Amino acid sequence: MSFSGTYQLESQENFEPFMKAIGLADETIQKGKDIKSVSVFEENGDNFKVVITTGSNVMTNVFTIGQETELQTMTGEKYKGVVNREGNKLTVSMKGILSVTELVDPNTIVNTMTLGDIVFKRINKRI
Repeated sequence: MSFSGTYQLESQENFEPFMKAIGLADETIQKGKDIKSVSVFEENGDNFKVVITTGSNVMTNVFTIGQETELQTMTGEKYKGVVNREGNKLTVSMKGILSVTELVDPNTIVNTMTLGDIVFKRINKRI
């Protein structure tokens, strides 16, 4: 299955505790908790472009599976990381956070980010 497509956030779990743990201000968390972000995935072989739009905030990451690249976090910080693929799962570890993005069926992407004992889960449906 290909990740390519446009997806909208359908539901999320542990948004507020996770955002606090990564250092976002309470005001920013409150503004962002009800916004339905839209994610656009472009997959061409091992090359990916992911654009996530949340309100007026746009985050773009371009990467090649298995190669180190600069990635942007939800806080806007940039870091070097390597995205790996195992079947329909993309995994990357960044600043103590393990991010797993899984294409669970042709129309659903589940992104799970784990920081310590906080597991933040986002379910996105193809639109």
